Amino acid sequence: MSQAKPIASDLAHRLVSIDAMNEALAHEQFRFREIHPLIRMGTASDRYGGWIGQIYSRERFGNRISKRVNRVGGRTFKEEVLPVESVEEYFEHFAVLELDSTFYSLLLDEELNPTPLFRLLEKYRQYLKQEDRLILKVPQAVCARRLLRRGEFTENPDCFNADIFTRRFLEPATALLGEKIAAFVFEQEYLRKDEERSPIREFVAMLETFFSEVPPDERYHMEVRTEALLQEPYFRVLEKFGIGQVLSHWTWLPSLKAQFRKSGKRFLNSGKNAVVRLMTPRGIRYEKAYAMAFPFDREVEGMMTPGMAEQTAELMVKAIEQGVAMHVVINNRAGGNAPIIARKISRLVSNELALTSPFPDR
Repeated sequence: MSQAKPIASDLAHRLVSIDAMNEALAHEQFRFREIHPLIRMGTASDRYGGWIGQIYSRERFGNRISKRVNRVGGRTFKEEVLPVESVEEYFEHFAVLELDSTFYSLLLDEELNPTPLFRLLEKYRQYLKQEDRLILKVPQAVCARRLLRRGEFTENPDCFNADIFTRRFLEPATALLGEKIAAFVFEQEYLRKDEERSPIREFVAMLETFFSEVPPDERYHMEVRTEALLQEPYFRVLEKFGIGQVLSHWTWLPSLKAQFRKSGKRFLNSGKNAVVRLMTPRGIRYEKAYAMAFPFDREVEGMMTPGMAEQTAELMVKAIEQGVAMHVVINNRAGGNAPIIARKISRLVSNELALTSPFPDR
């Protein structure tokens, strides 16, 4: 009997050691699905040729790369793209995927016929497993106040048009993908200080009208990229309708911690879900960040904003403490290579959880 306690203690130590080794191996293999039941890590878009050897197997997709030309900031880049079926391997590593292509098109045209984007989502659907989840960006035709037309920005007459959103995006998306949709993200474009913009009260009035008219849904999340809008009237509207505040690490926004502080450190989504989007380093424009990160196959030294990974991990732990499911979306432009950034964050959050309990709930 005198040896019972040492044996039990030694067994516990061995179990923790084995668990730590398994966890370290998962990080090394870019596998992030088992960090915690309330943590869902993913990326902004997928199918990057630069991820072969990390997320995608060379044997299956090394000779199935197509090329497309992308013009960014006056420069031409030849991107390497994998076929849609590569999403099967993507979800072996990540729990959620943001399809930001939905930002550029509605799912149905004016005659309510399927658009090419609808057909693309159909292709994705056939490769998704039951537990795989998607985040869809709401089309700019719905949530942008200005649209780029023929090289110039013009006012969008359909901004926050409830009928267009409901009939030509929400309903077809839900019919097609159902519960596989984890979140709808409404992204508001950045407005410079010298541009005319509606006062905060007019902005929140527009949101209140819109969310009063669209079907209620616990998957709505709002991202604003103008710091001046992050005021209490805005957060009151989000809370009233159960809309989540997207915490966005983006060029001209304050830090993630500062954004969370502005909302009173509250998770506002009524479905107890939250979204963090790591888009670009602070102070670096999209065009420069894209050029720095291309071809997205490695970490770019000195590119990632100091503290971004640590603050993301802190928010993940805070969400777990409050029983909120945290979705972390990582863009290559945040530091060069999204899988490597995900690995840094997953190690940080795993360490934080280990400090909380010797046997973290998987």
